Amino acid sequence: MNKKAEAFSAYLKEKDIQAFAVEELEGDEQKTAVFRSHITTEGQQLPTIVILDESMFAMVRVQIAPKALSEENQLELLKMVNEESAGYKPFKLYLNKDGDLMMDVCLVIEGELKGDTIYAMFALIIDYLNNNYRNFMKCIWQGK
Repeated sequence: MNKKAEAFSAYLKEKDIQAFAVEELEGDEQKTAVFRSHITTEGQQLPTIVILDESMFAMVRVQIAPKALSEENQLELLKMVNEESAGYKPFKLYLNKDGDLMMDVCLVIEGELKGDTIYAMFALIIDYLNNNYRNFMKCIWQGK
């Protein structure tokens, strides 16, 4: 396990946070560890991962809505994704190759990782999702 993943695991253990399952990627040169969990908003459990490797970055990724993109909602959804990404510095929304609405948060980690650095970002993510999830779903379902 890479040093950042070890530090995050130690933080989770110290704080008795049991919401994550960890997986180390086999044969990965960056020694990537993926911490899987979910964020609950509006009664929905959104798959969430923390990706830690030997690079200077840490990534938090949330799947907001699977199969969100359709021919009917494409224009409005792409417009919304672009506006949201331009308006919020820490969060970047995008549609992956499967049309899932995703959110990435990329953190630069200089020196040793402090577990609370990543975990503190979750408060911002949860607040953002609680304030915006209904609008996302309205845009997605309007065109379907």
